[in-house]
Amino acid sequence: MEAVIAVLGLLFVAFVVLGAFAAVRAVGAAKRGVDRTIDQARRTVEDHTLRAKSFAQPGAAGELAQLRLRLRTSMRATQDALHAGVAQDESLRESLGLFQRLSAHGHELDGELRALESEPDRARVGERLPGLRERTQRVIASADSLRWAARDRAVRFAADDLDTLSEQIDMEAGALRHWTTAEGPGAPRTASTAPRPDDPDRRHTRDDSRPAEERTRPAITPPGRRPSYPWQKKPRPESTT
Repeated sequence: MEAVIAVLGLLFVAFVVLGAFAAVRAVGAAKRGVDRTIDQARRTVEDHTLRAKSFAQPGAAGELAQLRLRLRTSMRATQDALHAGVAQDESLRESLGLFQRLSAHGHELDGELRALESEPDRARVGERLPGLRERTQRVIASADSLRWAARDRAVRFAADDLDTLSEQIDMEAGALRHWTTAEGPGAPRTASTAPRPDDPDRRHTRDDSRPAEERTRPAITPPGRRPSYPWQKKPRPESTT
């Protein structure tokens, strides 16, 4: 009895622990979902703000906003393309690692551009702007190169797969049409090509296969030469009256 109680106690504790673990995981997943939603909303607001600044503010301030917007757009598009492609092509793991290193430079550059947006010394901003513009263009060019290379690779694989599939379909279609080659000269006749009953060739073949005496026998035997059988009645003589 004590063993049964101990087993039931252990099962109860196990159920409690599993329930707590599942609850913690559910809370963590919900929190991560909320964080992703908040981050996405914040990025959307920042993108709209930068777009508005790039059009509304002239001079260095507007160019800084435009550089940040171009940098963020390129980096986000490349990240989405690589993460989507690595699920289908494991060789993109190395490209994803290179992009992570590039992302570190992108985050650092974005931080410098953000800091200069609130810099009151416009002369100092003007001095640093050419170097920041060059760095931004280099990071964007590298991100675009990775993104387009991944897309070109995916398109190439899709084209190769389509070519292989087309060849297999052509071979299968040829195998399904094998009867067109079987009906050539010397091929056995099928039911559709068999001679008809009224075919002269068939009658000629049947007549030649009969014995010689049967071939000379007339088709209709005259009455006087017809064989008589015991069960037949004798014909009555015709009346002369």
